[in-house]
Amino acid sequence: MSEKSRLKKEIKLCMSTIKEIERKRSRSQSALVQAILLQEQPDETDVEWFNKYTGEITACRNHMIELQKKLNSLK
Repeated sequence: MSEKSRLKKEIKLCMSTIKEIERKRSRSQSALVQAILLQEQPDETDVEWFNKYTGEITACRNHMIELQKKLNSLK
């Protein structure tokens, strides 16, 4: 497999991974928004999950940016 196609495949995998993690994060995100709107203290578990998924998304995006840079340098 050529380097370009490998990078494209890995970028596509990162994109689908990000979408899946964002879907998981949306549950805790909606719980946090609801707590804010009701002027209540958000559940600590929701905060932890939101932070965990946000960190995973950030790491995956950073990896995808590096892959894209490598791909662009091959063109």
